[in-house]
Amino acid sequence: MKIAVTYQNGQIFQHFGHTEQFKVYDVEGNKILNTAVFDTNGSGHGALAGFLKALGVEVLICGGIGGGAQMALKDAGIRLFGGVSGDADAAVNAFLGGCLDFNPNVRCNHHGEHHHGEGHACGNHGCGGNCHH
Repeated sequence: MKIAVTYQNGQIFQHFGHTEQFKVYDVEGNKILNTAVFDTNGSGHGALAGFLKALGVEVLICGGIGGGAQMALKDAGIRLFGGVSGDADAAVNAFLGGCLDFNPNVRCNHHGEHHHGEGHACGNHGCGGNCHH
């Protein structure tokens, strides 16, 4: 499996559409075999899902992300774990351990998108009930 993280100076970059780098982790079982950092070369919101798909990424861990980018990732078959901050390596290890703290309703607030009320619940957000918040 390949896991990508929006990346800047060891931390999870907080705006998917403006990320300049992804750190990609090659994972087998729950063990990280290899990592590499890829420059996006100025690819913007719409192109980033295709960029990740071309790398063979199956899971994305990021900070903020807009609704359009979320749909592009879904269409590319990439599972999203957004609303995450802090150290990139620690987040991947938490994901592999089944305890990544993420927000299934994450949005970028500056796009002026409609925000759902407190009663909104997303369906399966990929956690499988294994996360311990």
